[in-house]
Amino acid sequence: MPQSALPLRLGVNIDHVATIRNARGGAHPDPVKAALLAASAGADGITAHLREDRRHIRDEDIVALMSALSVPLNLEMAATEEMLRIAIRHRPHAACIVPEKREERTTEGGLDAAGQMVALEPIIGALDEAGIRVSLFIEPDAAQVDAAIRLGAPVVEFHTGRYAHLTGAARAEELRRISDAAALAAKNGIEPHAGHGLTFDNVGPIAAIPQIAELNIGHFLIGEAIFGGLEASIVEMRRQMDLAR
Repeated sequence: MPQSALPLRLGVNIDHVATIRNARGGAHPDPVKAALLAASAGADGITAHLREDRRHIRDEDIVALMSALSVPLNLEMAATEEMLRIAIRHRPHAACIVPEKREERTTEGGLDAAGQMVALEPIIGALDEAGIRVSLFIEPDAAQVDAAIRLGAPVVEFHTGRYAHLTGAARAEELRRISDAAALAAKNGIEPHAGHGLTFDNVGPIAAIPQIAELNIGHFLIGEAIFGGLEASIVEMRRQMDLAR
């Protein structure tokens, strides 16, 4: 690990365990069981996105996760009054504010914090007052980092989906953008995280960015679990992250 690098945490998103459960109804597979297994395999925290349409995680899952987990829960949420009420009721360790559209398959792109400061400010303030650590899921862009600074967000999570889908020189340029944004955030007292589209093959360069403190990874790990088991998938991701540091 480079001397300047922080320890790198792994947050495991268990949304798509719930997606599989909901495809047939009933209670199997149980996302809470997956969260506990992830924690025992080395996850430093669990992420769950309670979407407006409840397409995967449901309200009762948040209740069960809060009761069962000994590691922090990061609640991904849209910037709505409904989600704010739910977050304040349950008081997870962290709440990551993400953009949300009904028609999208998954969260695509970062939150426009710079363009939504008036709407975001009271939500961030209410979460902070409730003792919930606020994160903003944003693009690796100086204007978005500046908005996070002005909003007083203690954490930003950089959207790595574009990096994950690019190749060659275009990917290298996107990696530079993420690295520069992480350095800018850290310089201004904001803890940088990253996530979306990360795999065994592409996580290394992101994990090597010394300012990044946490990666949140879900879909890939749940998919790999089909072939080798969830524990093995998390152990391998943890290994790849550690190799990069």
